[in-house]
Amino acid sequence: MSARRIVVMGVSGCGKSTVGARLADRLGLPFVEGDALHPAENVEQMRNGFALDDDMRWPWLDRISHTIQQHAEGAVVSCSALKRTYRQRLSMANAVFFLHIEVAREILLERMSSRRHFMPASLLDSQLATLEPLAPDEFGATLDGTANLPLLLSSAENALTLGTPEMGPVGW
Repeated sequence: MSARRIVVMGVSGCGKSTVGARLADRLGLPFVEGDALHPAENVEQMRNGFALDDDMRWPWLDRISHTIQQHAEGAVVSCSALKRTYRQRLSMANAVFFLHIEVAREILLERMSSRRHFMPASLLDSQLATLEPLAPDEFGATLDGTANLPLLLSSAENALTLGTPEMGPVGW
Protein backbone atom coordinates (compact mmCIF):
# COMPACT_ATOMS: atom_id res chain seq x y z
CA MET A 1 0.00 0.00 0.00
CA SER A 2 1.37 3.41 -0.94
CA ALA A 3 1.47 6.35 1.44
CA ARG A 4 -1.79 8.24 1.62
CA ARG A 5 -1.11 11.96 1.43
CA ILE A 6 -4.25 14.07 1.51
CA VAL A 7 -4.63 17.83 1.65
CA VAL A 8 -8.05 19.14 2.66
CA MET A 9 -8.19 22.54 1.00
CA GLY A 10 -10.38 25.60 0.62
CA VAL A 11 -10.88 29.10 1.90
CA SER A 12 -11.12 30.02 5.55
CA GLY A 13 -14.29 28.77 7.23
CA CYS A 14 -14.98 25.93 4.81
CA GLY A 15 -14.32 23.22 7.40
CA LYS A 16 -10.82 22.05 6.41
CA SER A 17 -9.70 21.38 9.97
CA THR A 18 -12.87 19.63 11.07
CA VAL A 19 -13.08 17.44 7.98
CA GLY A 20 -9.33 16.81 7.95
CA ALA A 21 -9.15 15.73 11.59
CA ARG A 22 -12.16 13.43 11.32
CA LEU A 23 -11.01 11.97 8.01
CA ALA A 24 -7.55 11.29 9.43
CA ASP A 25 -9.16 9.50 12.37
CA ARG A 26 -11.30 7.37 10.06
CA LEU A 27 -8.29 6.48 7.89
CA GLY A 28 -5.95 5.85 10.84
CA LEU A 29 -3.56 8.59 9.71
CA PRO A 30 -2.02 11.53 11.55
CA PHE A 31 -3.67 14.92 11.09
CA VAL A 32 -1.58 18.05 10.58
CA GLU A 33 -3.19 21.45 11.08
CA GLY A 34 -1.65 23.59 8.36
CA ASP A 35 -2.38 26.82 10.23
CA ALA A 36 -0.04 25.64 13.00
CA LEU A 37 2.83 25.70 10.49
CA HIS A 38 2.44 29.39 9.61
CA PRO A 39 5.40 31.53 10.67
CA ALA A 40 4.46 33.99 13.43
CA GLU A 41 4.80 36.89 10.97
CA ASN A 42 2.12 35.38 8.72
CA VAL A 43 -0.30 34.92 11.61
CA GLU A 44 0.27 38.49 12.77
CA GLN A 45 -0.20 39.80 9.21
CA MET A 46 -3.57 38.05 8.91
CA ARG A 47 -4.64 38.89 12.45
CA ASN A 48 -4.11 42.56 11.53
CA GLY A 49 -6.39 42.17 8.50
CA PHE A 50 -3.78 41.95 5.74
CA ALA A 51 -3.77 39.17 3.17
CA LEU A 52 -0.60 37.18 2.60
CA ASP A 53 1.24 37.57 -0.68
CA ASP A 54 2.98 34.73 -2.47
CA ASP A 55 6.36 35.57 -0.95
CA MET A 56 4.86 35.09 2.50
CA ARG A 57 3.09 31.88 1.51
CA TRP A 58 6.03 30.01 -0.08
CA PRO A 59 7.91 29.25 3.18
CA TRP A 60 4.66 28.09 4.77
CA LEU A 61 3.86 25.83 1.82
CA ASP A 62 7.41 24.45 1.96
CA ARG A 63 6.92 23.65 5.66
CA ILE A 64 3.72 21.80 4.85
CA SER A 65 5.36 19.89 2.00
CA HIS A 66 8.26 18.94 4.27
CA THR A 67 5.83 17.81 6.97
CA ILE A 68 3.95 15.67 4.45
CA GLN A 69 7.24 14.04 3.42
CA GLN A 70 8.08 13.27 7.06
CA HIS A 71 4.99 11.07 7.39
CA ALA A 72 6.11 7.98 5.47
CA GLU A 73 2.79 6.22 6.11
CA GLY A 74 0.84 9.25 4.93
CA ALA A 75 -1.09 12.05 6.58
CA VAL A 76 -4.09 14.30 6.24
CA VAL A 77 -3.22 17.99 6.20
CA SER A 78 -5.42 21.08 6.24
CA CYS A 79 -4.14 23.85 3.98
CA SER A 80 -5.94 26.51 1.97
CA ALA A 81 -3.92 25.59 -1.17
CA LEU A 82 -5.78 28.34 -3.00
CA LYS A 83 -3.79 28.40 -6.25
CA ARG A 84 -2.76 25.65 -8.60
CA THR A 85 0.88 26.75 -8.18
CA TYR A 86 0.55 26.25 -4.42
CA ARG A 87 -0.84 22.75 -4.96
CA GLN A 88 2.00 21.99 -7.37
CA ARG A 89 4.46 23.14 -4.71
CA LEU A 90 2.84 20.82 -2.14
CA SER A 91 2.93 17.92 -4.61
CA MET A 92 6.52 18.34 -5.86
CA ALA A 93 7.98 15.55 -3.72
CA ASN A 94 4.71 13.81 -2.88
CA ALA A 95 1.73 12.25 -4.58
CA VAL A 96 -0.95 14.38 -2.92
CA PHE A 97 -4.71 14.01 -3.29
CA PHE A 98 -6.58 17.29 -2.80
CA LEU A 99 -10.06 17.46 -1.32
CA HIS A 100 -11.50 20.92 -2.00
CA ILE A 101 -14.27 21.81 0.44
CA GLU A 102 -16.53 24.27 -1.37
CA VAL A 103 -18.97 26.53 0.49
CA ALA A 104 -20.92 29.64 -0.56
CA ARG A 105 -19.61 33.02 0.59
CA GLU A 106 -22.64 33.82 2.80
CA ILE A 107 -22.23 30.58 4.75
CA LEU A 108 -18.48 31.14 5.06
CA LEU A 109 -19.06 34.61 6.52
CA GLU A 110 -21.54 33.20 9.02
CA ARG A 111 -19.11 30.47 10.08
CA MET A 112 -16.17 32.85 10.35
CA SER A 113 -18.10 35.33 12.49
CA SER A 114 -18.98 32.63 15.02
CA ARG A 115 -15.46 31.34 15.73
CA ARG A 116 -12.23 32.47 17.30
CA HIS A 117 -9.42 32.39 14.76
CA PHE A 118 -6.60 34.65 13.65
CA MET A 119 -8.12 34.96 10.18
CA PRO A 120 -10.71 37.75 10.20
CA ALA A 121 -13.81 37.58 8.03
CA SER A 122 -12.59 40.75 6.32
CA LEU A 123 -10.01 38.63 4.45
CA LEU A 124 -12.53 36.17 3.03
CA ASP A 125 -13.08 38.10 -0.20
CA SER A 126 -9.33 38.19 -0.89
CA GLN A 127 -9.19 34.41 -0.43
CA LEU A 128 -12.17 33.89 -2.72
CA ALA A 129 -10.55 36.12 -5.34
CA THR A 130 -7.31 34.13 -5.10
CA LEU A 131 -8.98 30.70 -5.15
CA GLU A 132 -8.40 28.64 -8.27
CA PRO A 133 -10.72 25.63 -8.04
CA LEU A 134 -9.26 22.23 -8.83
CA ALA A 135 -8.82 21.74 -12.55
CA PRO A 136 -9.96 18.47 -14.17
CA ASP A 137 -6.34 17.34 -14.59
CA GLU A 138 -5.48 17.82 -10.90
CA PHE A 139 -5.45 14.82 -8.57
CA GLY A 140 -8.40 15.56 -6.32
CA ALA A 141 -12.09 16.13 -5.88
CA THR A 142 -14.42 18.96 -4.91
CA LEU A 143 -16.90 18.33 -2.11
CA ASP A 144 -20.00 20.17 -0.93
CA GLY A 145 -18.99 21.71 2.39
CA THR A 146 -22.61 22.36 3.34
CA ALA A 147 -23.36 18.64 3.64
CA ASN A 148 -23.60 17.25 7.16
CA LEU A 149 -20.30 15.94 8.47
CA PRO A 150 -21.02 12.19 8.13
CA LEU A 151 -22.08 12.68 4.50
CA LEU A 152 -19.10 14.92 3.80
CA LEU A 153 -16.72 12.31 5.24
CA SER A 154 -18.35 9.54 3.20
CA SER A 155 -18.02 11.70 0.08
CA ALA A 156 -14.35 12.28 0.88
CA GLU A 157 -13.72 8.55 1.32
CA ASN A 158 -15.56 7.81 -1.95
CA ALA A 159 -13.45 10.40 -3.75
CA LEU A 160 -10.29 8.83 -2.37
CA THR A 161 -11.41 5.39 -3.50
CA LEU A 162 -12.38 6.52 -6.98
CA GLY A 163 -9.58 8.99 -7.61
CA THR A 164 -10.05 11.03 -10.78
CA PRO A 165 -11.06 9.93 -14.28
CA GLU A 166 -7.74 11.16 -15.68
CA MET A 167 -5.52 9.55 -13.03
CA GLY A 168 -7.51 6.66 -11.69
CA PRO A 169 -7.96 5.63 -8.06
CA VAL A 170 -5.68 6.81 -5.30
CA GLY A 171 -4.49 3.24 -4.88
CA TRP A 172 -5.30 2.22 -1.38
